[in-house]
Amino acid sequence: MIIGFDAKRAFLNSTGLGNYSRWLIKSVAQYQPQNQISLYTPRVRQNRYKDEFNRFKNITTVTPGHLYLSSWWRSMGVVKNLKRDNIELYHGLSHELPFGLKESDIKGVLTVHDLIFMRYPHYFKWADRVIYRAKLRYACRTATRIIAISHKTREDLIELFGVKPSKIDVVYQGCDQIFSLYHSDEYRAQVRKKYNLPKRYLLTVGTIEERKNLMLILKALEHTKDSMRLVVVGKPTDYMQQVKEYIEANHLSARVTFLHQVSFEELPVLYQLATVFVYTSRYEGFGIPVIEALNSGVPVIAATGSCLEEAGGPDSLYVNPDDEQDLARKINRIWNSPSVRQHMITRGFDYAKNFDHEKLAGQLIEVYKKTLNDA
Repeated sequence: MIIGFDAKRAFLNSTGLGNYSRWLIKSVAQYQPQNQISLYTPRVRQNRYKDEFNRFKNITTVTPGHLYLSSWWRSMGVVKNLKRDNIELYHGLSHELPFGLKESDIKGVLTVHDLIFMRYPHYFKWADRVIYRAKLRYACRTATRIIAISHKTREDLIELFGVKPSKIDVVYQGCDQIFSLYHSDEYRAQVRKKYNLPKRYLLTVGTIEERKNLMLILKALEHTKDSMRLVVVGKPTDYMQQVKEYIEANHLSARVTFLHQVSFEELPVLYQLATVFVYTSRYEGFGIPVIEALNSGVPVIAATGSCLEEAGGPDSLYVNPDDEQDLARKINRIWNSPSVRQHMITRGFDYAKNFDHEKLAGQLIEVYKKTLNDA
C-alpha cells in the first residue's frame, strides 16, 4: 500500500495534533513496514521530529519547494504531487483534506479529533468557528472513510454533521512510549530537585485555559488537608489571570506550583512521582494525558461529560465538572488509602494495554484496506 499523510502538524506542532500525527505515522511505519509512506508538509523545521522520521526506511518526506505558495499547496496543490507519487490513499490527520482529492480518484481518510468548536462555541472566535465548520464539512463529504478518535466524537459527527454511521470507524490514540519507560531513582531525584517538587502531590497537565477547568481542582483543594499540594503543568493563556486571582483570594498560593517549561523528556517523571492525576476538562475529543497517566502508574480522576471515561477505563474515578465537593472526596479517598491507590494503578496498567501501538496500527491498516475496497 502506498499511503500519503498530511504531515504539517507532525513536523511543526509540538503538542496535541502534532503528537497524534507523529504517533500514528511512526506506528504505521514501524508495525506495518510493508507499506510505503510519503509525508506531505509545507515545510520542515530542524527539530527532533524530523530525526524521528529519518530512521524509517519506508518514509519519504515531500515539500512544495517554495514557501510563498505553501498554504495553497497544502489545501489544493498537493493533489498533483499525490497523483505523481502514485498515492493510493491520503490520510488527513487533523480535520482537513485537500480540494480536488475526490476528483483525483485517490481515496481519502479523515481523522476527526473533536467538535469542541460546536459543543462549546464560546471558547472560539466567530471567524474561527466559521472556518472550522466549513473545512470540516467539506472534508467529511470528501472522505471515503472517517476515523473518530473516540466513540464520543463519532456520536458528535453523526448528530452535528449528519455523517452516516457506517462511514465512521473509531480508532483510539496511543501515547508516546516514553511514558512507559522506567526512570531510575537517581533521575527521579534530579527532576524532583530541579522543580522543587513535594514528596506527595496532585498533578494536572494541560493548557491553562477555561475549558480545561483548572478552577474546579482549586475549589476542591480547599476541602482537602492544608498539606496537600497541586502541581500544574501547562502553557498559560489569558485565563491564567483569573486563576491567579482565585488563588490569592483563597490563600492557596503556598499550595499550588505552576510549571510552564517542562521538557518532554522530564514530563513522564512528573507523572510517575505524582500521588494522584486529576483531569477535569469540560470537553475533550479523547484526553491523551489520561493515557499518559495510566502508563506512568498514577491513579486518575477525570471529568464526566465527554470521552474521558473511554480514556480512563472502568477503574479510574470520575466527577461532574462542576462538583468540587465530590472531587475533593475522591482525591481524599485515593490520597489516604495506599490500597485503593495501588488497586487503581494495577488496573490502570491493565486498561492501558488497549492502547498498545501495534494493536492500534493494525486497526488503522484495516481501515485503510476497507477504504480502498469502498466504491
